[in-house]
Amino acid sequence: MELKEQVLAAWANRDLLKEDIYANAVRAVIEEVDKGRLRTASPAEGGWEVNEWVKQAILMYFAIQQMQTFTLPPFEFYDKMKLKSDYASLGVRAVPHAVARYGAYLGRNVVLMPSYVNIGAYVDKGTMVDTWATVGSCAQIGKGVHLSGGVGIGGVLEPLQASPVIIEDGCFIGSRCIVVEGVRVEKEAVLGANVVLTQSTKIIDVSGAEPIEMKGIVPARSVVIPGSYTKKFPAGEFGVGCALIIGQRKPSTDLKTSLNDALRDFNVSV
Repeated sequence: MELKEQVLAAWANRDLLKEDIYANAVRAVIEEVDKGRLRTASPAEGGWEVNEWVKQAILMYFAIQQMQTFTLPPFEFYDKMKLKSDYASLGVRAVPHAVARYGAYLGRNVVLMPSYVNIGAYVDKGTMVDTWATVGSCAQIGKGVHLSGGVGIGGVLEPLQASPVIIEDGCFIGSRCIVVEGVRVEKEAVLGANVVLTQSTKIIDVSGAEPIEMKGIVPARSVVIPGSYTKKFPAGEFGVGCALIIGQRKPSTDLKTSLNDALRDFNVSV
């Protein structure tokens, strides 16, 4: 609670960051986030609770950090943020050129292919972050998730947004999917390749007799593919992208099965 009060005071008056007690409070919060003891969003009864003050601490951390040069010949970087290190003790496999910033939590048995995990993110145990996938600032990724090649999980710092993206346990996120603006994908859902989800994207359940529309959340165990619907504009009628829920994962589909197998149940290629 003391850390929280100090962060909130500094957020209200940035001049306080010139004092060691407040700057050190911000650094202490980042250390807690890095170790997974604090999160920008946490599971709560009936959903998720966003810890706005933790996100504020991350933003102020950028303000108090000094630029410095990092060298790994022949590469050179110039930035404010340290990188995570000592992957062996963390139980994390990091394949060159995987990059995770200090202040991102990585659970045991996480595998990072050449990919990027930003500060404030939480990646739980047993998750695969595949080649050229990105996990944005403060995104929350559950246990046993597969983020396929080229997946883009949005962050909340640039631009500043209220809620982080949440991908819950056991989800498969197909190649080149984009999930941004605080969208929540519930447990064991499957997104086929190229699904794009924002807060304004229509998510339409077409598995029943009548379509059911929703936004901002993919229900648990849903199988989702890209789709489109016709919308009228002054210049005429055009197709607008949406996401289609075409069914539910079957009980016979094991959590460790491939994305292709999960979609094959519905005769959908990926």
